[in-house]
This record gives sequence, structure tokens and C-alpha cells, in this order.
Amino acid sequence: MDHIITFRAIRYLFLINTAQLDIFKRIMIEYMVMKQLDIINLSKSKINNSAIILCDDKHHSEEEINNALEQVSNWKGAHNYPLNVFKKRLKRVSEKIDKNALSAQRLKRVSSILKKLKRRYNNNKPTMKLTQMQDIAGCRVVMSNIKLATELYKKYYLNGDLKHKKVNEKNYILYPKQDGYRSIHIIYKYKSDKGKDKYNDLLVEVQIRSKLQHLWATAVETVDFFTRQAIKSNQGEENWKIFFKLVSSAFAKLENTPIISGTPENEKELYLQIKQKEQELQVIKKMKHWTESIKSFDNFKNKKNMYFYLLELDTILERLNITAFNKKQEKEALIAYSKAEKKIYNRKEYDVVLVSADNIQDLKKAYPNYFLDTKEFIKYLEIILNKYKWNNEKEANKFHIVVGLVVKGKSPWWDSNPRPVVYETTALSLELQGLTIYYIGKQKDLKVLGYLF
Repeated sequence: MDHIITFRAIRYLFLINTAQLDIFKRIMIEYMVMKQLDIINLSKSKINNSAIILCDDKHHSEEEINNALEQVSNWKGAHNYPLNVFKKRLKRVSEKIDKNALSAQRLKRVSSILKKLKRRYNNNKPTMKLTQMQDIAGCRVVMSNIKLATELYKKYYLNGDLKHKKVNEKNYILYPKQDGYRSIHIIYKYKSDKGKDKYNDLLVEVQIRSKLQHLWATAVETVDFFTRQAIKSNQGEENWKIFFKLVSSAFAKLENTPIISGTPENEKELYLQIKQKEQELQVIKKMKHWTESIKSFDNFKNKKNMYFYLLELDTILERLNITAFNKKQEKEALIAYSKAEKKIYNRKEYDVVLVSADNIQDLKKAYPNYFLDTKEFIKYLEIILNKYKWNNEKEANKFHIVVGLVVKGKSPWWDSNPRPVVYETTALSLELQGLTIYYIGKQKDLKVLGYLF
């Protein structure tokens, strides 16, 4: 039988006062965390094997799973020191350019780590190892606009004087992802010149994005969580995926940056497609409901100088629990994070993450998806929805595009053989071999609005 001695029991056993007990607690926590996060003793093969246990479909005992979770948590926690170093610099240089720059940091959630390790590319078997993952530790800055985001990138990261080795860089603003994601990602290998050699070669990701790009990304995460999808990983309901691709292109147009391939170049056409999808999905209505339904509970109303925040989201009870820690309580925060992740392992209705921000206001701006706050996203979406009106009532309904035989100077021949391919769509036009043909109506009674040659 296991015997557990609590801190309160220790106080009575040894007749120590409260102040002495606090000192003892700090010493014990320091010891436990240093023992837990001793990077020198972390075996990469053991870490990778632990990730395999959590990813595979085989049956494992509760003890095996708990041990594997502990190893993964240890590996994450080991990144916290270099992450703090990168975040501190990111905050300093970004605020030189933009006084309203918003910076934050996070250690990747276990659930997100496992999803990424299981991900297949081109239907091939997953090959990534946990120790190869480049975004375990990430810090991000949200700049007020695209101009300032670009200036920060060019001045301090493209041409900067960082001593750490840049190992990868992806500019998703110039080359957006097919799902609509836009941001700049830079991966560094940490290198110490201050006696912290044990952290050398750990990877840290720096993200730079504009406010519009941030609103889009956090809206995607909000929808993912409440609808149990993975749009963020390009997996989910097709209508939601199309909606976010279209909105991303609309935001890109506002920023005068490249749009997502496969979306309309014409602004009116793009905006009306967004309008159609919003009506089908009831996006604004759903987002407002999620924001209004979530209840937030915190433990730091009268506390000052909080820096680390443990966010625990429960969609069943529709509540967000927030536990705050100051900078000196970093190790306690890591332990609490590890325990919380063990508690919700394999439970999709819950989510937990440990993040840092300078104050609660910055926290809410940096992670609005955890507060289910999509008000800013909705504000920009409504601007798009209200800019153009439908030409007639029929245009507001679903209609079909039919790809059939097109003969110059004549209407398309609907009854050609083989039969035309019919697509249900919200597009207002179809570009076919240099011709733009407009249709509206039902499949059996199509009306040609016009055709251009």
C-alpha cells in the first residue's frame, strides 16, 4: 500500500510554521522538477518510444500510458528555458516597431503533438519522431498590420544578428497554405553562450503574423474545437474548409498579399461566395452562441504580476478554468500542466494548454479561441458580407454549374452525349477554356444568363 505524506501532515509532524512550510514546498517542487527536467538524462530513444506508445492502436496498461505521458511532458518542459529566451527577444524587437505588438508563447499540447505524429502525407505511413518535431516550443507575435509584420521579419529575422542557428523557414504569407493559413514560421536551434549548454540544439519556432491573419487562425481553432473537426490540419467538413479558404483570400486582398489558389480573383465574386457559405453554415450565429455560452472561472482576481496561465476548456460544461502563476512559479506551472494533460488524455471534449502573457488582457487577445471570443473576426466578416448585394433573389439560392459541350456562338448543349457533369456550387461563374459562362436555376431547368467569347 502506498503511503502519501501531504505538506500539511509534514507541518504537524515536524511542528514547522507556515513560512517554513512554504520554503520546504519550494525546495521539494524545485527538486521534483529538476529531477523531472534533467535534460542530460533524457534519452531520445525513450522519448520517441513513449510517443509511439501514445500513438499506436495497441492496448497498453495504465502504467505504461502514464509513464509515456510523463516522458513526453518532460521533453516539452525541457524546451521552456530556450523558449523564454526567444520570447523575450521577440517581445523586445517587435515593440520597437509596433507599440501594440502582442507576443506570447506556448508549449505544444500533447493532443496536438500526437495528431501531428499520426498525420499521413500522400497517404504514406507516418515517419516523424517526437524529437524531430520543430514546433514543440513556439513563440508568436501579432503585429497591428501586414506592413509592420513584414518590417519586423526583414529587420530582425531575415537580416538579424541572432546567434542561434536558423534551420527552417516558411513564408506562408507570400505562399499561403492551401487551407488558407498565412503567417511566417522560422525554426531555430538554440545555442547558449551563458553556461546553458544542456539546452543546446533544442528547437524553437518563431511565428510572425498580422492581426487579420491571427483573427483567421484563432477562428479556425474555435470552430475546430466546438464542431470536433480538424480544419487546422485540412481535415473536416468541406463547407467549413471552403468558407475559411474564401475568407483567407478576402483578408489577403485587404492586405494586398497573394490569395489562396482556387479562390476567385474578382472581389465581388469572392465576397458573394463567402456570403453564400456564411448563410449555409450560419457562421455568425454559431460563433456568437459559443462566445455567450462559455463561462470563465479564474483564481487570480486579486493577484498581481501573473505570467503563466493554465487554460482548461470543458465544452460539456461550457466552462474555462484559468489558473495563473507568476514567473517564479514556472516549475509549479509545468507540473500542473503535466497533471492536467494526464487527466484529459484521449478525451476530445476537453483541452488544456499552458501559455504565457504579460497580463490577462494580452492573454485574451493572444488566445481568443480559448475564450471562444470571435467578436473581432465577426466584425471583419460582416464588412465583407455587407459590401455587395445579390442581384436578384435567385442568386441567393443554391444553383448548379453544368460543364457540357460549348460551341462558339451557341448556348451549351445540355443533352450532349456523354451527359454533362453537374456540380452544386456557390460560384457565380465558371472559367472554361477561356470562356466565362454564367448560369442560374435548377439542374432540370437551367437558364443561361449569358456567355462571353
